[in-house]
Amino acid sequence: MNKEDSKNQGRPFGFDTRMLHAGHIPDATTGARAVPIYQTTSYVFDSADYAAQLFDLKQYGNIYTRINNPTTAVFEERMASLEEGAGSVATASGMAAQLTTMMTLLEPGDEVVASQHLYGGTRTQFVHTFRKLGVTARFVDPDDFDAWEAAITPRTKVLYGETIGNPQGSVLDMERLAALGRANYLPLVVDNTFATPYLCRPLTFGANIVIHSATKFIGGHGNSIAGVIVESGEFDYSHYGTVSSPSPSYHGLRFYDTFGHHAFLMKARVETLRDTGACLSPFNAFLLIQGLETLSLRMDRHVQNAMAVAAFLEEHPKVDWVAYPGLESSPYHTLANKYLPQGPGSVFSFGLSGEGEAVRAKGKIFIEALDLFSHLANVGDARSLVIHPASTTHQQLSDEELAASGIAPGMIRLSVGLETKKDLLWDLDQALHAI
Repeated sequence: MNKEDSKNQGRPFGFDTRMLHAGHIPDATTGARAVPIYQTTSYVFDSADYAAQLFDLKQYGNIYTRINNPTTAVFEERMASLEEGAGSVATASGMAAQLTTMMTLLEPGDEVVASQHLYGGTRTQFVHTFRKLGVTARFVDPDDFDAWEAAITPRTKVLYGETIGNPQGSVLDMERLAALGRANYLPLVVDNTFATPYLCRPLTFGANIVIHSATKFIGGHGNSIAGVIVESGEFDYSHYGTVSSPSPSYHGLRFYDTFGHHAFLMKARVETLRDTGACLSPFNAFLLIQGLETLSLRMDRHVQNAMAVAAFLEEHPKVDWVAYPGLESSPYHTLANKYLPQGPGSVFSFGLSGEGEAVRAKGKIFIEALDLFSHLANVGDARSLVIHPASTTHQQLSDEELAASGIAPGMIRLSVGLETKKDLLWDLDQALHAI
């Protein structure tokens, strides 16, 4: 039940209906209502001719779970429906989704222009891993569109940003950036992890590819590592050699000529995913499907709790600043109202008052005094989480890179969970008083 299916049936089904039903028809043989876990590596071919057609991409079907799997396919179709895309490819992690996307689009000598406000692991991948592949990343202030335009060169192939910057809480002006991409024939890739398709659908604002660390809010319970790529099907890849040129691994097949608006996704699946092996396990796909079934309910509660926590911290005497776009004091409040009208997620940062080593010491005391907030390197869990980015998620960055990325020594990042609101405020208050 993707978007087109619902139209063909005469009814455009709502988000909540699609998060429960899209991509799956109950098993006709057993009558099982839940999506089965097809825990298999491989599949029996009906005939030698059928097998040959599968491997020659002349027939769609299952070959090997490293490429596709029936359980994973339900998750992929459901994500495509919720993001309102043409299709999707699931991967073993969010970092794998990112790398699969870029390896499908780029070749040695190419460049990426990216927002400075990125997850530390993303920046490290773009700088160090990309360098090994002969690709250069240029980072710009996401609010400075003159800088975006100035950074574009004849070698630029991708524009990249996060819907909600991690951990600065900036909101990407996607419509404006997508227009810049179209003017330069460049695809805009957006990491929508913090927002999820319930709070924001970047493809509807002109983005071409959306990626997620499905480990976070999509799964929602901190038990599965996963990623997913969703593509709009609307970008013209005819001038992209990586997608339109003859493929040596398929006897000169031209993906764009053969698969049209599915060319990028097919290339990502049957070449990049096939060769890197970063596939999602069927069991994790099953767990992610369970997470999707309550996504809207959880995100509403996440946002309600986050708004209460942010407002509480903003008034607390031991807090210097709060970077949550849901607050009217945020410079991104207007953009948040435009792109995230149901709320800007539940991951944000705040700063303890003080400077240098003194504020670092305060941060340690604060984190260790918390009872309900778990100190760990993740976000998007049903439980509330806390971390100190400068010494953990972004510790691989230099002092200069930390400053450019907006990571202050006293910055604390929260991922507000689903607990009772009053209990979360109590925990934060008692930990602040412990300083």
